[in-house]
Amino acid sequence: MLKRTLVAGAATLASRFFVVESHSMTQSVGVNAKYKPVFEPLDSFIRQYMQEMNSPGMTLVLANRDGIIRAATYGFSDLERGLNVNPEQLFHIGSISKSFTAIAILQLREEGKLDFHKSILEYLPWLKIETQYAPINTHHLLTHSSGLPGNVSIFLSDPAAKHKTGFAPGEHFHYCNLGYHILGQLLSALDNRPYGESIRQRILEPLGMSATEPTINGDIRDRTARNYMIYHDERPYPRYGKLAEAPQLIFEKGSGSIASTARDMGLYVNMLANRGRGAKGRVLSEESFNLFVKPHIKAGDFGPTASYGYGLAIDQLDGHTIARHTGGMVSFMSAMQIDLDEGVGAFASINAMQGYRPNPVVMYALKAMRAANATQAIPPLPPPNPSGKIEKAEEYAGVFTSPDGRRMEFIAEGDRLYLIHKGQRLQLETTTGPGFLAQHPDFDRFLVSFGRDQGKVGKVTEVSCGADWYVNQQYAGPRDFARPKEWDAFMGHYRNDSPWIGSLRVVQRKGRLWLDGVVPLELVEANTFKLADSPYNPEWIRFLDVVNGKSMHLKLSGEDYWRVGAK
Repeated sequence: MLKRTLVAGAATLASRFFVVESHSMTQSVGVNAKYKPVFEPLDSFIRQYMQEMNSPGMTLVLANRDGIIRAATYGFSDLERGLNVNPEQLFHIGSISKSFTAIAILQLREEGKLDFHKSILEYLPWLKIETQYAPINTHHLLTHSSGLPGNVSIFLSDPAAKHKTGFAPGEHFHYCNLGYHILGQLLSALDNRPYGESIRQRILEPLGMSATEPTINGDIRDRTARNYMIYHDERPYPRYGKLAEAPQLIFEKGSGSIASTARDMGLYVNMLANRGRGAKGRVLSEESFNLFVKPHIKAGDFGPTASYGYGLAIDQLDGHTIARHTGGMVSFMSAMQIDLDEGVGAFASINAMQGYRPNPVVMYALKAMRAANATQAIPPLPPPNPSGKIEKAEEYAGVFTSPDGRRMEFIAEGDRLYLIHKGQRLQLETTTGPGFLAQHPDFDRFLVSFGRDQGKVGKVTEVSCGADWYVNQQYAGPRDFARPKEWDAFMGHYRNDSPWIGSLRVVQRKGRLWLDGVVPLELVEANTFKLADSPYNPEWIRFLDVVNGKSMHLKLSGEDYWRVGAK
């Protein structure tokens, strides 16, 4: 392998930036030489991106229909000891695993063991699902259109509880990890072996992915890059916030349990670029691959032009059809994109969970490889994306007043926005949520969110932060709001110490309850609400065990949270 050291800026986690190239190409030196002009600008962009996003380390692979072009790692696996990532280390790929699950399910269909349009209860009669609609089938689960809630265990803490659907199967897209948990159970049941063994024998071994593990457990921890999570996990995360080493994870579900290396993911990308054919033969027939990448349903969660196939989002980039997915784990963030027309693809993963995904890296890699194929100039690097850059910052400037006379003043200077607070200028930062972050103890539990008089297109007329609400002189809506007194019992901070779940806060604002200050709740019955950020969201919340005027326990789509006294 080739190790290079690049000097990085002061904003990075460390003062030196390591690039380690692995000699894992699977095609001739002459063919690979065509792509060498890609490497230096791509490395430069990755250095810029990792500095801007506060990334500890990254693993990357580029591949085309002929094989692996380049595998490389960047930055640090062990921040405390300054040890760089090496190409043999495993990274958790998260929801990119869904495409592996989908391939295995499609193989079952090829073998005549599975009808995608039969009720899932015919295969898994023990599943506890309550619905007023038509039965859920395998196709609905593969396309996130089942109507089930998204992030909840198959087996709930209440043995009498059932999962409830929020809309008729097939009508809407709602990203659903639960659906892929069920598909993992389906694969295991029909294959008569554990999920991990099925994935290993059906996909990993035929593709030569010998370093990849289909499930995450303690046995692979020493082979895994040291990984990090947000230190203050109960509040919004500033881009340069403190990180903490993540705990050991055991995860064996069809929604995201694969750990892999850059080289092995290159073999997977190569198979996808070849439409289901690996070096040793097909893992999917042409018919099955067409179903795999068919845009079955619009998927706005992945972007305005995106649809969803089976385990992959299907989109367009510069007129080319792209199969893509991201992955988020407790302490890893990943992205994969394959240009199905051009036959090139890239995978990248970062050994920390900070709320974003390295999509810009793999997207730039695709564009650069396409340029190399056409013997054109490599595209210029994407522009810098500092955390304080806010598009159209001037639209948010002004003075806003609360019903009790408090003021919030915002000043725009170019593409920067400042909150004037107690004699200080607090620069607002962009984040992954629907709002901006102000690093001050008075604001650090909630995002600062602005509202417009005509949804997303009108003038900014109001601003909120948690329970606090302010309006400017252009606001023409109601100012007095009634709310049921019994809702006072529901407000507060609730927590589950699972690293997958964490904290949520319930506040009252403008006569309704809000989850974390940004998701409105809509009353269904006395103590039960639906999440009302979209008309067909199947998620729900129920407040339980009121003691001395306070609910001590809630369930979010079946998962348990308990009240804590912390702010």
